[in-house]
Amino acid sequence: MKVRIYQPSKTTMQSGRGKVGDWVLEYEPATPRRPEPMMGWTSSGDTLNQVRMKFPTKEAALAFATKKGWDADIAEWQERRVIPKNYADNFRTDRPRIGRF
Repeated sequence: MKVRIYQPSKTTMQSGRGKVGDWVLEYEPATPRRPEPMMGWTSSGDTLNQVRMKFPTKEAALAFATKKGWDADIAEWQERRVIPKNYADNFRTDRPRIGRF
């Protein structure tokens, strides 16, 4: 069985970085999703796609997957790079002006 281990990004309703550190283990869907004939909703014959397990570290999630004998696919998360800026930087004279005459 294939599983995917990743670190989810923050939701659109979050402004801070809280609750972003957990790692999630999800099962890869075994059957393709298809529209249900009566209502037209997207359905799947596999109920494991609803299971999401959270772990504090990537190593804990990987250890759990290897203990169960699952094939783990790890998606590394790119660390956010913050460049500190000040409002006064908009009026600096030592930087080139682009697009201004």
